[in-house]
Amino acid sequence: MIRSILLRHAGKYGCRAQTSADTVFAEAELLVRGPPGPPGVVIVEEITDTTATLSWTRGLDNHSPISTYNLQARSPFSLGWQTVKTDPDPVTGNMESAIAVELNPWVEYEFRVVASNAIGTGDPSAPSRGVRTKEAVPAVAPANVSGGNGRRHELVISWEPVSEEFQNGEGFGYIVAFRANGTRGWKEKMVTSADSTTYKYRDETFPPLTPFEVKVGVYNNKGDGPFSKVVLIHSAEGEPREAPTDVKAQSFSSSEVRVTWKPPNPGPGRPRGYEVSYWKDMEQEESGKKQRTVKNETSMVLTRLDGNSVYLIIVKGFNSIGQGPASPAVTAKTRRAPPAQPPANLMWIQEGNNVSLSWDPVKAKDNESDVIGYMVLLKQEGRGHNQVTRTINPSTMLSLPEGGTYIMEVRALSEGGEGAVSSQVRVVTSSGVRAKSSQCSVHRVPHSLPWTALLLVLLVPSASCSPDSSHYGVRANQARPPRFRRGEPARAHRRKRRRKEEEEEEEEEAEEEEEEEEGGRTPL
Repeated sequence: MIRSILLRHAGKYGCRAQTSADTVFAEAELLVRGPPGPPGVVIVEEITDTTATLSWTRGLDNHSPISTYNLQARSPFSLGWQTVKTDPDPVTGNMESAIAVELNPWVEYEFRVVASNAIGTGDPSAPSRGVRTKEAVPAVAPANVSGGNGRRHELVISWEPVSEEFQNGEGFGYIVAFRANGTRGWKEKMVTSADSTTYKYRDETFPPLTPFEVKVGVYNNKGDGPFSKVVLIHSAEGEPREAPTDVKAQSFSSSEVRVTWKPPNPGPGRPRGYEVSYWKDMEQEESGKKQRTVKNETSMVLTRLDGNSVYLIIVKGFNSIGQGPASPAVTAKTRRAPPAQPPANLMWIQEGNNVSLSWDPVKAKDNESDVIGYMVLLKQEGRGHNQVTRTINPSTMLSLPEGGTYIMEVRALSEGGEGAVSSQVRVVTSSGVRAKSSQCSVHRVPHSLPWTALLLVLLVPSASCSPDSSHYGVRANQARPPRFRRGEPARAHRRKRRRKEEEEEEEEEAEEEEEEEEGGRTPL
């Protein structure tokens, strides 16, 4: 038995049977049928703009008559070999020539032929030599004709270019035809580049957003082809024609100015955003800076400005076409810088969960903004919540929640903004229970230590407490500490304590002098 039989297995096969008595021999011819072999050389006998006459020679039928032939073509624009339409259709097995039809003009083709029979389809012939169809008038119009945008008094027309496969010859180009909506005569403009996708027509006489009827056609050296469908396109809206109005600029710190304006009147050339330009009064506009709004907003805050400086500011509208005219320049003077000196000599009296905080007033320099108050920031360690207290006096009273470590900072406030921050004050309140009002301690930030090295005094019950003259944070047992009421300055308390320290120092010096005099006497 022959398995997986092939055409080459065809031929005569013999069989001999032999016994002791006799010998018998028989033979038979094996005929293997299969798909046809490849046709012979394919010749292109005649070529026109859309047809090619082909001829070929028969291949082997492999013991099954050829029923049909299939003509295939390949071009630079096709995806491999494609079956083409023929005349006649179908091409029967007894034919050795046919015409390939509906080809594209001015395209180079290769051809091949494939034979079929009852068993199947055979291998294709070898490709013919490449031939180019003849030129013809273009038959495909541009697609997706549209337009819009452009500058004022411009009509912008765009389209998808026609593929080289359908240009049908040399000298390919476009014919752009347009007319104002409602008029009769067409204006036609030639676009000679086959790769062009846009045409711009400018006319100072028509206003923005004028409607036009537009169509785009094609041509080549053989003649004019078809036009696209007529579409309605408006001329360009143009860049903004009017400047923003009512521009105002107001400084609210030493480095920030808020600019506001009103949009121009509605109409063609509407802004899609605004650009703010600003520069110092002693500089040129070209050296200034520019900022654009994110959207069609009508306000902007200019930041990172120099303090105590005069700025000139203009506003322009813009859109995808360009910028409009500038508004008249307005001026704004930034405020003087806030005080650079932070609040110093912080002292606080803690009584239970209440803290009375005081500090030396901040004096602004001549080139700094005057102090108009103070801002006290209270925050708890490990928590994100902050409490801000403002006061016009160099002292304030704070009530601390139960349990935790709290940090206090003080800044001077001025028209120029917030001043430098003071050293931090760290205060601990009792955890779980509120401290009694009789638990009291007095503290101040040491001058000889870094601002981070703050003194922390534990609360213990006592009848009363007062500041000690020689050790910060040590409780005294004689006088009850004064309670500062809101608005009562703490300076008087400090002056009183300084006088007491000076008196004690004078007494100590006097005692030392007496001891030196007694030690220097000689006994008789």
